[in-house]
Amino acid sequence: MNFINITPENIRELDIYHQFRDKAFSADDSFIADSPKVVNLILAQNLHIRSILATSEYYEKNFELIKDKNIPKLFVATKETMQNIVGHKIHHNVMMHGTRPKHSSIEELGDSIIMLDEISSTQNIGSIARSAVAIGVGSYILPNHGPHPYSRRALRVSMGHISMLKTLLYEDISKMIIELKKRDYYIYGAEVTPTSTPLSQVKVKKKWVLLMGHEGYGLSSEVISLCDEIVTIEMMQGVKSFNVAVAASIIMYQFKVSSTKV
Repeated sequence: MNFINITPENIRELDIYHQFRDKAFSADDSFIADSPKVVNLILAQNLHIRSILATSEYYEKNFELIKDKNIPKLFVATKETMQNIVGHKIHHNVMMHGTRPKHSSIEELGDSIIMLDEISSTQNIGSIARSAVAIGVGSYILPNHGPHPYSRRALRVSMGHISMLKTLLYEDISKMIIELKKRDYYIYGAEVTPTSTPLSQVKVKKKWVLLMGHEGYGLSSEVISLCDEIVTIEMMQGVKSFNVAVAASIIMYQFKVSSTKV
């Protein structure tokens, strides 16, 4: 394995670990992941890894996981040096620089899909991904003009589970919905409307897409009109909504439970 001690001559190679804005990674289609749990889960998915920055203790503990991965550069640093490179205090001992995987085609997606419209929070993107994997929803459709699913925070919040999902980014939501319908997906929009079907009464189709709206204003009337059915979670009087990640988790779970009974 190619272990590299950090020197004044090679430290500039690690500038990428100091970056936080997504545009720094979209230029070369890469990502940064941090913490042992996240990094190790991604390593298990066999993505292309460009380098790892970690302490000797991390490498010793995870030697068996790393040894056959053919990672070009394994930088070894003390935690203090890592903090100097990153520019802030850290509570872990490993970071990873990898290449974002190619997105799946629509033909490769499974029978159950979680789809987002205009989600603005990377934390919600990561939280929904983690729940989807746990519940057994294997495909994730997101807008390409929003936060990337492989952004640093989304990866961290998902605990790396985004790497276990088939992901697809779309340009136009209306065209995407129409294309999914052509492939016999039934589109469920999550929204509170006078005609929404209560979640407990939904008859789940074999091939379905659950579409979640923006954290603040939900789904637009135009998008609602394209859905096959609008569903809502029954709530106590006086409560208007759940957090979008919580709502997505509840509905996905109910859909998966219901579909196994069909």
